[in-house]
Amino acid sequence: MAELRTEELVLNMGPQHPSTHGVLRLEVKLDGEVVVDVTPHIGYLHRCFEKHCEAMNYQQVIPYTDRMDYLASMYMNYGYVEGMEKFMNIEIPERVKYIRIIMGELQRIASHLVAIGTYGIDIGAWTPFLYCFRDRERILDLFEITCGARLLYNYMWIGGVSHDLHPTFVSKCREFLNDFKKTIVELNELLSTNKIFIERTANVGILPADTAINFGATGPVLRGSGVNWDLRKNDPYSIYDRFEFDVITGTGEKGTLGDCWDRYIVRVREMEQCIRIILQALGSLPEGDVTSAIPKRIKPPVGEFYFRVESPKGELGYHIVSDGSLNPFRVKVRAPSFVHLQLMPILCKGHLVADIIANLGSIDIVLGEIDR
Repeated sequence: MAELRTEELVLNMGPQHPSTHGVLRLEVKLDGEVVVDVTPHIGYLHRCFEKHCEAMNYQQVIPYTDRMDYLASMYMNYGYVEGMEKFMNIEIPERVKYIRIIMGELQRIASHLVAIGTYGIDIGAWTPFLYCFRDRERILDLFEITCGARLLYNYMWIGGVSHDLHPTFVSKCREFLNDFKKTIVELNELLSTNKIFIERTANVGILPADTAINFGATGPVLRGSGVNWDLRKNDPYSIYDRFEFDVITGTGEKGTLGDCWDRYIVRVREMEQCIRIILQALGSLPEGDVTSAIPKRIKPPVGEFYFRVESPKGELGYHIVSDGSLNPFRVKVRAPSFVHLQLMPILCKGHLVADIIANLGSIDIVLGEIDR
């Protein structure tokens, strides 16, 4: 009997597609409904950020960092200013250190809420999205009363922060965190243990630990494969070594270790650890002037540095070269979303078309960070 031959079909998914999480085009090669290969095409959102920085002085670069991962703008600021302060040996006030931790971990929760809520929609669950965005709005309210912005903050400056905390910030933040503990329980009942959600995500897009490491994966994508690696613990920066929290890793609880469900649940459980860190920081928040260490002019010495932080999506690194002038000579960013996107062919091969959406949502990319 002659072997049945099928013709492969090339399908374009995006760049205008609700499940590509931005202007991303996936060139999908199919054999029927089975994925043979996936090729991501990027560059639709390119803004020339790294080259643009050469025409800005060091403080002016900060608003442009906001526009990379615009769902975690505080952490984009955080990595840049902490690196510059270390390079220039600027000692910042204790109050600023605590405020940055609080803002950074609130931003981590807000980023994960977008990841989880939109992932629910990708899979077909609408209600969890409403819950996630309801709570994210409360975090944005806290940011707004602090610096007046809800998306792009320009809040962390080299040597300090732009505004001190609002008088009602601490009480409102505690109130939110207490309410949010209950929301995580509701979210788990709605989504994490939902039979349909588990069937769509368990044993799908399995990423072995050695493959994750070889491809340079970091953050929840790496920890979802069971690798205990978090820069806040393994290479502490700022004052993270003063706080008690656990590093969450995948366990293969609902299927195979390193599947879509593991990457999802790591983000859910990380939010609980964020609450722990923020409550500790609020309890120890010292008094002080938040602008006293901001230099009048920033002119670092000739040299270069690489500084990395644990952003909500993984390792965010800034490599900056100084020629001794007021503007950076070169700026290069190590963006976790850019690294994770290369995993798509590995995750999708052999799965069905619908699983492409599950895999893409599980790595939680943002195109502003990829294209820059």
